[in-house]
Amino acid sequence: MTIAPGHFHAALVQKTQIPGVSNTVHVYGEPGFDLAEHIKRVGAYNSRIDSPTQWTMEIHAASDFVIRMKAERAGNVAVISGRNRGKLDLVKAALEANMHVLVDKPWIIEASDFPQLAAVLSLAESKHLIAADIMTERFEVTNALAQALVASPDVFGTLAKGSPERPSIYFEDVHHFMKWVSGRPNVRPDWFFDSTQQGEGLADTGTHLVDLVQWMLAPARAIPLEEIVVLSARRWPTRITPAQFESVTGTKAFPAFLAGNVKQGALEVFANTQITYRIAGIHVSLAAMWDWEAKPGSGDWKSFVITGSQSRIEVRQGAREKYRSELFVRPVTKAATASVGDALRTRIAALSDRFPGLTIEQKNGEFRVAVPDALRSGHEAHFAEVTRVFLDHVKHPATRAAWENANLLSKYFTTTAGTTLSQTMSTATVTFRRKTR
Repeated sequence: MTIAPGHFHAALVQKTQIPGVSNTVHVYGEPGFDLAEHIKRVGAYNSRIDSPTQWTMEIHAASDFVIRMKAERAGNVAVISGRNRGKLDLVKAALEANMHVLVDKPWIIEASDFPQLAAVLSLAESKHLIAADIMTERFEVTNALAQALVASPDVFGTLAKGSPERPSIYFEDVHHFMKWVSGRPNVRPDWFFDSTQQGEGLADTGTHLVDLVQWMLAPARAIPLEEIVVLSARRWPTRITPAQFESVTGTKAFPAFLAGNVKQGALEVFANTQITYRIAGIHVSLAAMWDWEAKPGSGDWKSFVITGSQSRIEVRQGAREKYRSELFVRPVTKAATASVGDALRTRIAALSDRFPGLTIEQKNGEFRVAVPDALRSGHEAHFAEVTRVFLDHVKHPATRAAWENANLLSKYFTTTAGTTLSQTMSTATVTFRRKTR
């Protein structure tokens, strides 16, 4: 089932046929633009020349679609990807109807919703249901390799604690309002530009960055909320002209609900956030940003640096890398170059079954782990990989890591606390304090 589709990620889950899943997918939502666009996207997958899908969509369009969905229970798995405000209510409704849920980020965009998030996850656990976040970045090959190298003491050493001024982990990414998806210009609904519905930069796409930090820092451990302290944060807008807005929404004028964000003829969208925080004693800085459109030949991009006692693990995706995500290992001292290089070759050889075809290039005092094209599946293909793992967990619940729900809470505490701090422009500390009994 698909519930209230309002983002193209809802369709990407169905870009390829899913073994073990019925071809008939029930779609519940309000009549209107969001539902119509979803139907067109899935229909395009069915009608394409190369490897067409064979989905049959049963459309349940009604203002009371949530009540109907719970009463009819046309499936046992629900996909939710749409408006971020109110998304958690849909998750709760699906769980109450005894459905497993695969949910696009973010689940919440404001700190006030955090208690409800904890309650929803408790509900899923009490019903023995899988409630999973669509974390596609874990399936990007350079991210997965970076995680493996950070976990290799001979290559990376131990993770430096860093400081607020010199954090040991730095992540940044840039997304774009104008983009192409599945070979077509991606049409955005007008509400997408309302940060009170979509969420600001950190609360939205920054979810992926926070998840990667936790995944690399502690890949097999639940991170208590007490170990997270948000130290500083700031936000800034991306300005969208009326012509740009029309080109991506089809709407000639800014709607009335955005009037308060129109300054000097342009729409200010608070889609950019930078925070510094401490997690498990490690200092981290993140920047989640949005530009209008990518440079020719490029697209959404990310970069990061993780500093250890032996080397720095870096992912770069700039012009020098021809806008492809590339992985580098840079020894922290010249004296460590030989030992790090030897350890890196040993580690890459050990990973050959999982990542075949990797090679190592040494240049300018650093090592590049060259990833063959065969391992680069691409962002859209990652949705099929996430769905496959999710369905494996549905069939075999014991295979899902015990820390996933705990770290989902930690992740959304970080994104919402950081967003709150950025909105106040305060340097005060935000930390979680467990209530005493």
